[in-house]
Amino acid sequence: MTYAEQDSGPATPPAAPDAAARRDWAWGRLATPIGPLLLAATREGLVQVVFHADERTTRAALTRLEQFFGGPPLAEISHLTTATTELTAYFAGELRSFTVPLDWSLSSGFHARVLHALADGVPYGSVVGYQDLADRVGEPGAARAVGAAMGSNPLPVVVPCHRVVASDGGIGGFGGGLETKRLLLALEGVLPAPLF
Repeated sequence: MTYAEQDSGPATPPAAPDAAARRDWAWGRLATPIGPLLLAATREGLVQVVFHADERTTRAALTRLEQFFGGPPLAEISHLTTATTELTAYFAGELRSFTVPLDWSLSSGFHARVLHALADGVPYGSVVGYQDLADRVGEPGAARAVGAAMGSNPLPVVVPCHRVVASDGGIGGFGGGLETKRLLLALEGVLPAPLF
C-alpha cells in the first residue's frame, strides 16, 4: 500500500507527550492527481496529510511524528486504510464527504476552532471566505488569523482548506501551492477543469 504527502509542510505540532504517553501511529503514501500524499493515523483517527511527499518531505514529516508520538510507527492502523480508500474515491470523483475519524491532536486553540468550523460547515463543491469563516467562529476581526489557521491545517483535503477563498473572488493562498488548490476546486466543480 502506498500513501503520500501534505499541503504545506506540517505546522509545528504541540509539545510531544512524555514517554509514558506513547501513542500508536502508522503512516503510508498515496499517489494522487495532485502528487503523493503522506498519510498518518493513530488509533483515534487520521492525524496528518502532507502534500508533495517526496523522500525528503516524508523523512522530515516522519521524524516530527515519531518525536510527537514518542516512538516509531506501527505497520498498520485501520484508520489509515479507511483514509486511503476514501481519498482514492474522492480523487476518482466518487466521494463527496469523508467519514474517516479525525485525530485533532496536531491542532489546538483558535486554529482548531476554525478548522472544526471548516470541516463541519463547508461541504464539497462550495467555498467560504476568510472573513465569513472568522465570523462563524465568533471572531469577526480575525480574517488574517483564519488564513494562518488554514496554513497550519494538519489534515488538508480531508479538512478542506482549499475551499477557503478571498472575499474579492480571488483564489487566495494555499500551502500546497495554488495549482494544487485549483485542481482540488476543479475536481469539486467550483472552477473549470484546467485545459492542460
